[in-house]
Amino acid sequence: MKISILKENLLAGLSIVSRSTSKSVTLPILNNILFSVEKNFLKLSATDLELGVRYWTLAKVEEEGAITVPAKFLVNLISLVPDKKISLEVKNNILHIEGKGYKNQVKGLKAEEFPIIPEIKSDKSLEIEGKALSEGLSQIVDTTSPSQARPEISGVYFSLEKGTMEMAATDSFRLAEKKLSLPKTSLAEKVSLIVPSKTIREVVNVFGEKQGKVKVCFSPNQAMFESKMEEAPHPQTQIVSRLIEGEYPNYKEIIPKKFKTQLVLQKQEFLNQIKAASLFSGKINEVKLKTDASQGVLEIFAQNPDLGQSKSQVKSKIKGEKINTSFNYRFLIGGLVNIKSKEVIFELNGEEGPGVLRPTGDEKFVYVVMPIKSS
Repeated sequence: MKISILKENLLAGLSIVSRSTSKSVTLPILNNILFSVEKNFLKLSATDLELGVRYWTLAKVEEEGAITVPAKFLVNLISLVPDKKISLEVKNNILHIEGKGYKNQVKGLKAEEFPIIPEIKSDKSLEIEGKALSEGLSQIVDTTSPSQARPEISGVYFSLEKGTMEMAATDSFRLAEKKLSLPKTSLAEKVSLIVPSKTIREVVNVFGEKQGKVKVCFSPNQAMFESKMEEAPHPQTQIVSRLIEGEYPNYKEIIPKKFKTQLVLQKQEFLNQIKAASLFSGKINEVKLKTDASQGVLEIFAQNPDLGQSKSQVKSKIKGEKINTSFNYRFLIGGLVNIKSKEVIFELNGEEGPGVLRPTGDEKFVYVVMPIKSS
């Protein structure tokens, strides 16, 4: 292998794939990035055996070949290289990195020992704007739960039909759902799958700031997210992930169809007062809420025997019954920070019924949170 490549292109690829390496004592090659050169491209690959990432970038190729080298070490080294253009050459499992005034040699491992990242061959695929997909996933991914007893809720559930992509996440105490529109020609039949939350976070990190479409492809046990190069009709980034087996909870039944009390609040003011009350909450993170329609306010109260208490009011448009209820402040904040509108709709269903947060003017995001039941 012998190539010349722009430092910024190499560093861009390394920063993406290096996050998917694994600190493994039993399989040290998982700490490495696979460099492989084919035609006019350098391909970088990394995997932790559950998630794999590939990244292609253009290079001036003199000789094809492959090697694996330590990921974190190489990122640190390349970031300190002064030149804009770098020469890379492999001799006897050593990667030679050269430029004006410097020569570095990095010991590697044979490319043949690197695990194979699966190639997904399936006619089940669709294209969607990468930024919209990433923003939608970022609104719900923190609602997943790292549960070994119930692995299905440790991922994000996708339900795909003609024209609609529904994504949901839950930890049993709260639920978030986001809907996105798809081209009606995307799929011939309904498809559902559960993608691990680690993969979802990587999709958000990689595609969140990029313009253009992302291709989503899935087989019975794998999913792939792929973006194209701007300068060539060729893939640039691929994220390949195993799927979580199991049946996702019928979460639609959890979303209330009606409410007893509805409030419309200024989101930032509501969020600030919940955060202030949280400083006084006890071991169970409880904040108490009381509606007062006659005054047009929501009262927020929290008390801690060691610190004192907090009581505040937030102006609100209120209709329905008078309600006293309690919520875990962390769960309320988790919903509010992912709502983009200036005003938020908060629907309550008595002291022990679920609360629902929605943005005003947007029916494509809903957040359901269970109250703290009085003992």
